[in-house]
Amino acid sequence: MNKIITSLLLLAPMAASADLSDLGYDDLDSVHLGTQDLKTTIASIINVVLGFLGIIATLIILLGGFKWMTSQGSTEKVSEAKNLIGAGVVGLVIVLAAYAIARFVLREVYQATY
Repeated sequence: MNKIITSLLLLAPMAASADLSDLGYDDLDSVHLGTQDLKTTIASIINVVLGFLGIIATLIILLGGFKWMTSQGSTEKVSEAKNLIGAGVVGLVIVLAAYAIARFVLREVYQATY
């Protein structure tokens, strides 16, 4: 196993410096990066990331509720579930605050540049 890893590490610089012009990878005319404004693209990325984080925080809250419901009265499991729910709520508050701050900053950037 060590020989395989060593040979891959030794061959990696040669693969990185390979000439790919024969395969058409040097053609930048066919690359379409989009037609939206950069500010709109950044706002879309921020919204998607914060939405994903909000979903994760909500899933943590749901997981805590599930653990609480299936704890069967065990105080250790109930306290673990309470900690999960508390962490999920704190995470959700942080995500919502980040969304509000990002929305405010992006709105101010729009107004300052137009």
